[in-house]
Amino acid sequence: MSQKFFLTTPLYYVNAKPHIGHAYTEIAADVLARYHRAAGNDVLFLTGTDEHGQKISRAAQAAGMEPQAFTDSISETFKELWKTLNISYDDFIRTTETRHKEAVAKAWDKVKSSKVKVDGKDVDVLYMSTYDGFYCVSCETFITEGLLAGDSHCPDCKRPLEKMKEDTYFFRMSAYQTRLIEDIKGGKLKVLPESRRNEVLGFLEHNVLSDLSVSRPKARLEWGIPIPFDPDHVTYVWFDALINYISACGYGKKNDSFAKWWPANVHIIGKDIIRHHAVIWPSLLYALDLPLPEMVFAHGWWVQGGEKMSKSLGNVTDPTEIVKKYGVDSFRYFLLRETPFGQDGAFSEEALTVRTNADLANGLGNLLSRTLTMCEKYFEGKVPSGTAVAQYLAEAPGEMAKKVDETMGRLAFSEALEAIWVVVNKANEYIEKKAPWVLAKQGHTQELELVIFSLIQTLHVLAKAIAPFMPVTSENMLTQLGIDGKIAKGSSLFPRIETEKK
Repeated sequence: MSQKFFLTTPLYYVNAKPHIGHAYTEIAADVLARYHRAAGNDVLFLTGTDEHGQKISRAAQAAGMEPQAFTDSISETFKELWKTLNISYDDFIRTTETRHKEAVAKAWDKVKSSKVKVDGKDVDVLYMSTYDGFYCVSCETFITEGLLAGDSHCPDCKRPLEKMKEDTYFFRMSAYQTRLIEDIKGGKLKVLPESRRNEVLGFLEHNVLSDLSVSRPKARLEWGIPIPFDPDHVTYVWFDALINYISACGYGKKNDSFAKWWPANVHIIGKDIIRHHAVIWPSLLYALDLPLPEMVFAHGWWVQGGEKMSKSLGNVTDPTEIVKKYGVDSFRYFLLRETPFGQDGAFSEEALTVRTNADLANGLGNLLSRTLTMCEKYFEGKVPSGTAVAQYLAEAPGEMAKKVDETMGRLAFSEALEAIWVVVNKANEYIEKKAPWVLAKQGHTQELELVIFSLIQTLHVLAKAIAPFMPVTSENMLTQLGIDGKIAKGSSLFPRIETEKK
């Protein structure tokens, strides 16, 4: 019986230049979505763009455009990149869509009517007060005095902060601090990897959680979703953006879609927005009286020169250019194999070249090419008949499948690929061990048939195993492995990348 699997990535700010960090999040999510579809599960893979806020308003003004026209013009950039990267999303939501605005309005009404206990008394979750402090327009985030360390620059993007004082609606997030700690410790909300869980718990256990300003005066910022009960205020962009996870699956609609999909099984995010998803988002869900997502997984950064890749720091590597140069599947493989998911990784084209040559060209590509060449040479391209794989390879696929299932359950993509490559290496070792060219020369036809049959069956298993990670390569392999017992050998899967000798 199939099960539902609702997977999300964060909304991407339309004013951001897509970089490897964005690609990393989406590729990881895509692999998970493809894996669950192959397992027979009913999958909803959600992504999209975040299009409101002061930063967008200013960027549109600088471009001489209205904000809606501005966001329309560049939202497609992300769709084009996802197409280039073979991202198989099921839904792409924009926060300027009607369905999202309607869901945000429903959420406002619910939060306004919600109560929470403070010192034994029921108090309003939403209240009006004055915000007086620093704000990073680039990150759309309030920066408390404690994080400034005497500097009036954002600790994340390093841009100058702006001082603000204005009346806004506040969300009484502080009232949920104890509940949050209990739910994370008890596993009701899984925060992974362990380092990120410890980070969130450390923050919650050693700080007094502040209430959150969740509106902006329309007199200062018009580009936002209006608050239904107060036309003089618009929605704070992070309140707006987080709601996408429920607006996309039908929150507030009279249908069965929302009941089917919520709660989400996994939110995959970058570690820089872990508090938004493991503190603000569950607090909002408490106020909305909705179940928490099962898991929030915050992966690490790809860094260059010790710095996170970002437009504001000027060290962005364009994933489209990398794909043009090295191929989409080499790029996908490298990102998920090179560094354990959850840790930071250092990106370089040199490392990508080494990994491509060693694992893909010399490993998988060589295995397919050698096997099919021998099948052509010794059996005129017809796969020898057989009923059982040679003992040397017989148990490897089953062991691989168990390991892949276990590692994918905790999003350990590099370990899953490592388990697959154990079989790749074992099959290559089998060729050297059996030396089919010697068997052919000595006339050991029966044993030669077993060797080639076993290798081709193993390659079929490998082609299916790598499909979530490298869908183009998987299809290519299956095409070359042929149908009805006849192979169709084609070009090399991964031509070796030649490097300049120093």
